[in-house]
Amino acid sequence: MGVVLENVLQRAKEVVRTYKIKPEVREIGELLEVQDGVASVRGLRKAMLGEFLLFAGKIPGQVFNLEKEYLRCIVLGDYSILRSGDPVFRTEQVFSVPVGKELIGRVVNPLGDALDGGQPPLCQTRRPAFVAAPPITKRVPVRRSLLTGVKILDSMIPLGKGQRELIIGDRRTGKTSLALDVILNQKGKNVLCIYAAIGQKLSTIVEVAKVLRSFGALKYTIMVATSAEDPAALVYLTPYAACAMGEYFMYQGEDVLIVYDDLSKHANAYRALSLLMRRSPGRESYPGDIFYIHSSLLERSAQLSEELGGGSMSAFPIVETQEGDISAYIPTNIISITDGQIYLESNLVAQGFMPAINIGLSVSRVGGEAQTSIMKRVARRLRLDLSQYFELEDFARFSADLDEVTKKQLMHGKKALRLLTQPQGQPLRLGWEVLSVFAITEGLIDEIPEGEIKEWENQLYLYVQDKDSALCERLEKEEVLSGELEQKMRDLLLIFNQSFLKKIAK
Repeated sequence: MGVVLENVLQRAKEVVRTYKIKPEVREIGELLEVQDGVASVRGLRKAMLGEFLLFAGKIPGQVFNLEKEYLRCIVLGDYSILRSGDPVFRTEQVFSVPVGKELIGRVVNPLGDALDGGQPPLCQTRRPAFVAAPPITKRVPVRRSLLTGVKILDSMIPLGKGQRELIIGDRRTGKTSLALDVILNQKGKNVLCIYAAIGQKLSTIVEVAKVLRSFGALKYTIMVATSAEDPAALVYLTPYAACAMGEYFMYQGEDVLIVYDDLSKHANAYRALSLLMRRSPGRESYPGDIFYIHSSLLERSAQLSEELGGGSMSAFPIVETQEGDISAYIPTNIISITDGQIYLESNLVAQGFMPAINIGLSVSRVGGEAQTSIMKRVARRLRLDLSQYFELEDFARFSADLDEVTKKQLMHGKKALRLLTQPQGQPLRLGWEVLSVFAITEGLIDEIPEGEIKEWENQLYLYVQDKDSALCERLEKEEVLSGELEQKMRDLLLIFNQSFLKKIAK
């Protein structure tokens, strides 16, 4: 041991003796001014667009505009302590964020700083926040189901892993609640979830974290959050940082679900930055590249080929509308980028129908390929039944005399809608969803009183769990709905209906 130590010391002395100090030339910029998180910097002639900078050696920033005499940069920290003349240092690196398993279960900001009061996450890896989307040659079609636990979605608007599905609607229509239900349903399904709170109220961020923690979902979720009080620059970077964290796991061959809540606030933050940079405004004062910033973000969600590990990242962007106007600038942009949309309607909320999904305006363009064959077979008539009900309901408003067939169809539609309602925080297993949808399409709920439908549903799940739990497992695992399995479902529902009707008749 002594000989080894002596050799190490001898080599260290040799290195010190032969070391020669060489001058190192580096560019150092000068801060001219900073206003509302936008800084003007002079002197960094070789700086790159998007390069990571350090203001006064400690506050991070990013090059945003290259101009003839100076740079326009966004400051990602407390810019109030900066003064004109402060030095600005180049890092010669693009903006990157910490990534890795150390972030799972944590609430962080886009820079990776802890917001949950815990120790700073010590990530070993960093990843650029802005990268190109995987090319089409590295993708494969969406074929695997992303189960949401929400009956309406899994039956009529099915989703697949790698899909981008927009959630759109007015304020207080349940957009965030629906996205959280999808996250809650991923428990035990080996899907990592990321929730990006973009410029949300602090109370909303705290409430979401509380919900995820209370249901045990934070154990497989990363929360990336910025509040409405944060600078516009930090709000703008939030979805890109969250996407980079998800991409790390996607390229490791894992499945990721990411929620962007919401891109309306992101567009507003980018508009504010662009106007401060004196970029030319376009429609509704948004800059000309507003479509690009959202498309470049959402295109990064994909189902990768086996060559790249076979991982996937599914995106749920959320957009808020004004007075139900889905033809506004930002909503139409994102509708054209995504693979479908889930439209939540205020009128349905007023009627107590939750989740308030408008079936006529909602669509999934690729999820049907990923829907389980049993659910596809069982739910094939459901959308048609509901469409006929809404049509008859409009007609019935202008007619006092209805024939018996029309009355039966209207009552069937009312019971179907009541059965499709679902409280927040109660995602269902696929087998139970199949049984409920089968009961609707086969008319097995028609003899149940309308006011007892929810109680019938709750008792049905308990009955199946107690009497024939293997049936649910078969509905979830088998690929084909055989005649024997269909008859078994029908017999079980008929027997349960008899017992339930006797029970409520007493």
